[in-house]
Amino acid sequence: MNNIRAIRTAADLEWAIGEITPYFDNPPDQGTADADRFDVLADLIEAYENRHFTSDDLAPIDFLGGFMEMTGRNQSDLADVLGSRSRASEILNRKRALTVDMIFKLNEAWGVPAEYLVKPYTLAVA
Repeated sequence: MNNIRAIRTAADLEWAIGEITPYFDNPPDQGTADADRFDVLADLIEAYENRHFTSDDLAPIDFLGGFMEMTGRNQSDLADVLGSRSRASEILNRKRALTVDMIFKLNEAWGVPAEYLVKPYTLAVA
């Protein structure tokens, strides 16, 4: 687990996210040193975020947007998970509400905590 360090600043967080991001596209095999490194980095990132970011007050779409930004994902990536580019746009622009199926897909594909996506939120007026 070379060069893993505590996350104390936004720069440290950015470094850790940069270190963990390649594992999302190429997951390490369980029981390997890379899998251990991934787990430690994920735990460090989660601990830092829990100390510095309160997601309880965020609307689900704001939380999703922050999660996407933090993990280097964009609207096209969201479209891949949801199955439609227009659907991703509607969700991010608050023209359509997240469904239980969408929340499940986001949780399964990206590990987005479902409890932050199931809260009611206001849609944009058409």
